[in-house]
Amino acid sequence: MGELLNIDNISYSYHTLEGETEALSKVSFQVNEGEFIAVVGPSGCGKSTLLSLISGLIKPSDGNIYINGQISSNSGKNIGYMLQKDHLLDWRTTLKNITLGLEIQHRLTENSYLMINEMLNTYGLITFMNSKPTELSGGMRQRAALIRTLLLEPDILLLDEPFSALDYQTRIEVSDDIWRIIRREKKTALLITHDLGEAISMADRIIVLSERPGTVKSIVDVNLTIEGEKTPLKARNTPEFKDYFNLLWEELNNHEK
Repeated sequence: MGELLNIDNISYSYHTLEGETEALSKVSFQVNEGEFIAVVGPSGCGKSTLLSLISGLIKPSDGNIYINGQISSNSGKNIGYMLQKDHLLDWRTTLKNITLGLEIQHRLTENSYLMINEMLNTYGLITFMNSKPTELSGGMRQRAALIRTLLLEPDILLLDEPFSALDYQTRIEVSDDIWRIIRREKKTALLITHDLGEAISMADRIIVLSERPGTVKSIVDVNLTIEGEKTPLKARNTPEFKDYFNLLWEELNNHEK
């Protein structure tokens, strides 16, 4: 499992009429191919800014981002971005919402529908392909949004608090679904979350950011004792879960950088 993403000493500042606000300062870490990484930190520490930098929506003030050893803008790799809201269009069916990205990129072909039907069937949406978003549960909407992103064949998947709008029970169920899909599709993923339990149960490693300007306080490897196949739900019942929770809680409430 080789290195896919290298965040090399990046910093970023926002500029307004009131002055400069440093959001991130000298952030460095690496992500291996196929890894699931979670990023946690206080509100306003630059977590979403970090994803915007990785996706290329904004450029770092200092430092570089490498994908497969090349500057990210020259890597030729696709990056998928799943936001807090599913942004399904109310007037389009599930199928039409899922194909939207391919339509915009002029890549929707008859062969695309073979893959689409397979994914709809695999992830429990085939009977809802002609339903409108208002007829879907919160979990179904998030699965549809993820399939829409996966159809663009991203090499790296960025998840910006994709479960935050869901109630607690649905959130746990959907995180289980999404985790399984990402693992099945063998995607490299970075998850931004405020939920420590979510980070522990889903991630291989957790990156803890400090208060603004965000710096890397620590990187925590997650090793849980699980019989059989790991799932986020099983992970929450492991003996190590509470120890990781306490460790992260202390990191986030220790305000020394």
